[in-house]
Amino acid sequence: MRIILLFLLSISVLTACQSKEETSKSVEMYNTSGDMVGTAELLESPDGIQVKLKLEGLTPGLHGIAVHEYAKCEGPDFKTAGNHLDPEGKEHGLIHPKGAHLGDMPNIEADAGGLVDADLMLPRATLKEGKMSILRGEGTSLIVSEGQDDGVSQPSGNAGARIICGEIKSGKKAEATESPTDPTEFNEEQQE
Repeated sequence: MRIILLFLLSISVLTACQSKEETSKSVEMYNTSGDMVGTAELLESPDGIQVKLKLEGLTPGLHGIAVHEYAKCEGPDFKTAGNHLDPEGKEHGLIHPKGAHLGDMPNIEADAGGLVDADLMLPRATLKEGKMSILRGEGTSLIVSEGQDDGVSQPSGNAGARIICGEIKSGKKAEATESPTDPTEFNEEQQE
């Protein structure tokens, strides 16, 4: 009888622990003036994180989008978000043979009215604990750039200024020291 009770208790504890892991996250997106211009819905999937993005007020055309290191969207330039999230020391760019950063994503396209309604995938990333988590530390941020990401230029695709930012908060406290990584630290050109 004790064995059965211990087994049932173990199962209930494991189930309770599993249910506390986040499988979705809602992110409010703001422009450099501090106006809310849309949302991003993040959903855990077997292949990574599915991102349902709805934005307004963009210049028609292509724009870069990426997950950055810190959950800090201080205007007007959003530099407090750090660089692209890159826990593996890869090169930038979805088409770079030695890429991509974990935070690299395909470009989004704003229609003639400046609206974006896109479904994207952040492969290999997770909302769960671990090296590939976008919720480590205090979290990360989702940033949209004024121009198109060329998919290969270092360190961030030559996409221009950061124009929209949303904080992906984990609910954890900040680490003692938090400074942006050097995005060229692992580049072969730097290792002469």
